[in-house]
Amino acid sequence: MLRQRILTALWLVPLALGGLFGLSGAAFGLFTGGMVLLATWEWTNLAGVTRRGVRGVLVAILAVVMVLLWLAGSAHATWPLWLSVVGWLLNLYWVIHYPARREQWQPSARRLAMGLWVLLPAWVGFNVLRDLGSVWLLFVLLLVWGADIGAYFSGRAWGRHKLAPAVSPGKSWEGVAGGLAVTLALALVFAVWQGLGTGGGVALLAATAVVTLVSVLGDLLESMLKRHRGIKDSSNLLPGHGGVLDRIDSLTAAVPLFALFSLGVL
Repeated sequence: MLRQRILTALWLVPLALGGLFGLSGAAFGLFTGGMVLLATWEWTNLAGVTRRGVRGVLVAILAVVMVLLWLAGSAHATWPLWLSVVGWLLNLYWVIHYPARREQWQPSARRLAMGLWVLLPAWVGFNVLRDLGSVWLLFVLLLVWGADIGAYFSGRAWGRHKLAPAVSPGKSWEGVAGGLAVTLALALVFAVWQGLGTGGGVALLAATAVVTLVSVLGDLLESMLKRHRGIKDSSNLLPGHGGVLDRIDSLTAAVPLFALFSLGVL
């Protein structure tokens, strides 16, 4: 398993970094769109759609929607990001009340709708951040990775109080605190690097705290859906690493919200 994880990482990491930071404009939109469509294929399974033909049609429909958004100029608009905010508030409610409220999202059609407000705004958020410059795209990626790393080590060392035992028994509040400490330190570094000043630095710290917590929710949402479906990974598209969703679940929550902050909307 370790050998498989390493081999996959050897081609996956350069591909991801090259696509995210080496491309721009339509090429970047196409690259991130492909990533989101792969995640959509996996989401259809999480939604309980098992027929491959139907899953393919659903992915194709989202691809058409993405093309239409691009042609209409909405692939860089704020309204899909606001859709994400409303959707993640619903997701938060369902994660907190799992399994008591699962009948509210259990039907496949509702889980598919959930995927729409999770995945489509994430793609738009990537486009917005790339337009603003690679620095802030880099920041949100490091934020999510830093939150994961900080949570893992602090949770292992001090984790006592469970965060959401019905959804993900391994996560703890101490882990969340450790992840938050890492991301706030990262925000301080970026604030100094970018010369944001006191006001800009405080704003970045506040945005970082909120986005870090929301990124944890992204992880919990996918864990909830996988637990409901009785599966460990979203797919085996990435040998040793699970599926695309397993790698970007936190980003689907963090990217749209940070894009809004970056635009000065929030």
